[in-house]
Amino acid sequence: MSKQELKQKGFTIIEVVLVLAIAALIFLMVFIALPALHASQRDTARKNDVSIVASAINSWSSNNRGKSIGELVGKTLLDQYATSKSDNTTSIVVKAAATGDVTANDAEVTVYVGTKCDTVGAEGKVTLAKGTARQAAIVTKLEGGSNSGYCLES
Repeated sequence: MSKQELKQKGFTIIEVVLVLAIAALIFLMVFIALPALHASQRDTARKNDVSIVASAINSWSSNNRGKSIGELVGKTLLDQYATSKSDNTTSIVVKAAATGDVTANDAEVTVYVGTKCDTVGAEGKVTLAKGTARQAAIVTKLEGGSNSGYCLES
């Protein structure tokens, strides 16, 4: 074999570096997108938890005809109904009626008895309005975007 035949086989160092740079860019894009995807999945799980709590309130209301849902304030009764909540929600808190701005805590579902949702803002802020005794606003904080609050009426 001559030296010319040996030189023509294989890749040049520039070709190898170029392939490694392209692979590095692909890995970088995946690792940048991964946390956003996880936050989106946690937000979906929290929204699902809020809907589970709303259905638990409606179920409790149906099973205890004539009782005000105000009797749930300070109780953990909802935990018995909402056994299928995800690991992304650490607690379910039932509070008395509140109006105006409330701040949703991360990984916590808060039920405000006697209120309804008015507006949702950034940084977990939710504005509640006075509702009937049978209404409840269920509030949580989402991670995605601007850490906005999420409110659902039961």
